[in-house]
Amino acid sequence: MRRPRLKVDALQEEGYYHCMSRTAGGEWLLGEKEKEVLRTQVWKLAEYCGLELVTYALMSNHYHVLVRVPQRHEVTDRELLVRYRALYPRLKPAQEVALRAVEADMARDGELARTWREKQLRQMFDVSQFNKLLKMRFSIWYNKTHKRYGTLWSERFKSVLVESGDALTKMAAYIDGNAVRAAIVKDPKDYRFCGYAEAVAGNPKARLGLRQATGGSWSEVLDGYRCLVIAMLSEASEDKARATPELFEEVLRTGGRLSLAEVLKCRIRYFTDGVILGSKEYVERMSARIDGKTIRQPQALAPVTDWAGLHVLSRMRSNLWG
Repeated sequence: MRRPRLKVDALQEEGYYHCMSRTAGGEWLLGEKEKEVLRTQVWKLAEYCGLELVTYALMSNHYHVLVRVPQRHEVTDRELLVRYRALYPRLKPAQEVALRAVEADMARDGELARTWREKQLRQMFDVSQFNKLLKMRFSIWYNKTHKRYGTLWSERFKSVLVESGDALTKMAAYIDGNAVRAAIVKDPKDYRFCGYAEAVAGNPKARLGLRQATGGSWSEVLDGYRCLVIAMLSEASEDKARATPELFEEVLRTGGRLSLAEVLKCRIRYFTDGVILGSKEYVERMSARIDGKTIRQPQALAPVTDWAGLHVLSRMRSNLWG
């Protein structure tokens, strides 16, 4: 039986989630055109679901999104209609007639309006609904475009609950560095399918997302966040070992330390396969909400660098780097 997904109760507080999903078989199905469609759908669905996109990275066989799910609040009928029409801008005539009937029924809060309203609200302030809609809508478009049928995604999406502050900043930088780790570009600003590149290009919503990650103004993002990203992704000099899983294991054995920038050059499973990432207190508080009595205690991240007190709740026992 699969384990329930850990989610913050949106009625009580906000939550940040790193979500990731891979194509079936890991096939490289997403080219430039497909990534652009997926990018558009990510933004549209985040707005429809009432989520805030912190950053993202769309790769050839998987995607990463880092989103904020705000505390649930009242959404007026007017706002519901605006979100719905933004998501479905070209309704068929019969669909338009049905929606207008719903609008007319809203004035008297009739059964038709209540049913429609409840259906829309069930899909909002929920990271699971966001990913479900994203994967479903993109699959429909992809299969129709490529005259294909069958599943597009390998399994349900992964998610890591991330504490705001330092953990969120590191997670965002890790996500924005995907294209550089894959040797597609040398600077993430040159990879247009990531949040950092979109922010540098001037998208105000993308800039707002990175400001959430860093807790500062856009100029502070440029000064601080870019320094971290660029240091992380700078080319290793010829006489300096490149960050690899083997190097990390050697550092652990010898009690050495690497810079955070060096560590973030490698795939870190804490950031993709963990359950909760944050301070020890945050991880303990959130892990207490999981049903059952067999959840492990928070563990400090392996001391290959100065993680500034970050802990993780994880089911991983080995192969932390890859």
